[in-house]
Amino acid sequence: MRWALVKVSLAVTAMVVVAFAVPLGLVVKEMARDRAFSNAERRAAGLAPVLAITTDRQELDKAVATTEDGAAGRLAVHVPAEDSGGTALEIGTRRADAEELAATRRLGRASIAEVPGGFALLQPTALSSGQVAVVELFVPEGEVTNGVATAWLVLAGVGLALIVGSVAVADRLGVRMVQPAQRLAGAAHDLGEGRLGARVPEEGPPELKSAAVAFNSMADQVVQLLANERELAADLSHRLRTPLTVLRLNAASLGSGPAAEQTRAAVEQLEREVDIIIRTAREAKPQTQATGPGAGCDAAEVVRERMDFWSALAEDEGRRVRVAGVERPVRIPVARPELVAALDALLGNVFRHTAEGTAFSIDVHNGDDAVIVLVSDAGAGIADPAAALARGNSGGRPGSTGLGLDIVRRMAEATGGDVAIGHSVLGGTEVRVWIGLDGRRQGATAGRRGHRPVRRRRGGTGTRRAADA
Repeated sequence: MRWALVKVSLAVTAMVVVAFAVPLGLVVKEMARDRAFSNAERRAAGLAPVLAITTDRQELDKAVATTEDGAAGRLAVHVPAEDSGGTALEIGTRRADAEELAATRRLGRASIAEVPGGFALLQPTALSSGQVAVVELFVPEGEVTNGVATAWLVLAGVGLALIVGSVAVADRLGVRMVQPAQRLAGAAHDLGEGRLGARVPEEGPPELKSAAVAFNSMADQVVQLLANERELAADLSHRLRTPLTVLRLNAASLGSGPAAEQTRAAVEQLEREVDIIIRTAREAKPQTQATGPGAGCDAAEVVRERMDFWSALAEDEGRRVRVAGVERPVRIPVARPELVAALDALLGNVFRHTAEGTAFSIDVHNGDDAVIVLVSDAGAGIADPAAALARGNSGGRPGSTGLGLDIVRRMAEATGGDVAIGHSVLGGTEVRVWIGLDGRRQGATAGRRGHRPVRRRRGGTGTRRAADA
């Protein structure tokens, strides 16, 4: 499109320049010719008073010699004979033919005859005897075309400048049109490859701006539809495993007996089946994150909602719970189902791998460029943080899929953040989730501001727990 606009502008401007420059060049040439002959006619008319007074050869020779043209040999005077037997008088060098001189006398007006090297202006002058003398003035070719070449060169330069200027303007206009179209095509390509955060700046010509608005709206709808689908598949980790955790804990309190053992065996069998479904759902379809418009949520609201769910179980097990930093809205570029799944994975780990009565807390810190979610407990800690963060590593514990912390890590890295495991002030494990707010992806903010991912435990003793994934 850009080169098409340049070609159209080049063609149109060239036609306009030709349409105006060619006639103007001809006009300039004609004006130079008229100027040269007007000056020649004025100089030739200077001998009219002398011819009106006398036709004496000596007087005429003096008069011709005193003129600039006469001294240069370009002026001639042709006086006819006074009677049929007389002799015609010619002063100077004649260049015009006798027929042209006779035609000028007969017509009684000035005429121009083409002669070698230029033109001859024939100016008739009436004599006192009633006859007509002819003053012949030679006009060189260079005088007729004087200044024409310069004028044509200036016209050509102006025309060329107009063409170059129009091409430059068309190119800039083409860039304004092409760049939004290229961005739109690139975003469509990215969206087709699964990068759901692709959005197009709504700028450019009105038509392309409207297309960008429509594309962004479509992408938002795609993100929302995929998020709804993932609630039914990938988010089974919190929709099914959470009630199963409660059921397993309740089954453990049934005591002994065939019915109790059968119940616990059924719960374990159900957990294994759910684990298979979760692995199949996550491996069949890679996780995609969206961080564009329409993909955010209020982290504080989500934390309050999930804690309302988990608090009932915590009360049954005698766990002290502390929640901080959720008094005000905290917007993050993470889809609500993604954050819910991550929180349930972290809290499920606390209930699954710490003893009853173990306290835990959730803290939300809202910064300028990131939101930090801290999930801490008073348990025994994690023996190998690096292994716990590895995808699919269950630590050898029964009923663990090894995907819990991987869900959290992927959610954080989709915003440019990270996940780190360390030692909490409660004495157990602290999982720090860094959620970037500037839209950068794939660990672009890892290690900044001194928040480097912790891959080892910094303190504490006792038997450490393995994380559920």
